[in-house]
Amino acid sequence: MSRNRLQLSRPIAPTWWVSALWLIAAGLLQVTLVHLVTIRNVVPSLVFVAVVWYAIRVDVWQAAAYGLAGGLLEDVLATGTGAAFTISTVIGAITAQMISRGFFADSFPLVATITVAATFVRQLVFWVVWGFEGYPPGLATMHFHEAVIAAAMNAVVMMLVMILLRRFSDNYG
Repeated sequence: MSRNRLQLSRPIAPTWWVSALWLIAAGLLQVTLVHLVTIRNVVPSLVFVAVVWYAIRVDVWQAAAYGLAGGLLEDVLATGTGAAFTISTVIGAITAQMISRGFFADSFPLVATITVAATFVRQLVFWVVWGFEGYPPGLATMHFHEAVIAAAMNAVVMMLVMILLRRFSDNYG
């Protein structure tokens, strides 16, 4: 196959400082207001939604770097999680980026599906890492239920973000 094969265009991610501001804003909202939207002790992760939104617009290395920054932010804000958020968010960002290859990142069903899949991967890796850090095993059913709720909540938040960006931005971000 030739090197000049057709490649689908991807939405361009904003500059690094705009992306950093999105991540900081998501972190601030995460610790101040999002706890008001709790369903069965699960809240949506605005930081992870920002990471997925960015990851579907860039290459794998940029997605991993942004996931690393988002995961570090969540570990610092959560305290006591060790490196569980850092590792799981990086892997979740890479998952989102790998799934989105060759697809358009402005499709609501596609982005919702990517968000759900990446959330499941992130939750799985989070609980595995936390298990290695000494968290007691045997709560798999509870963690699965939390993952289902978190995936649905993150997908809803992602759809709201996309609607707002379409409404108030010419280039979706």
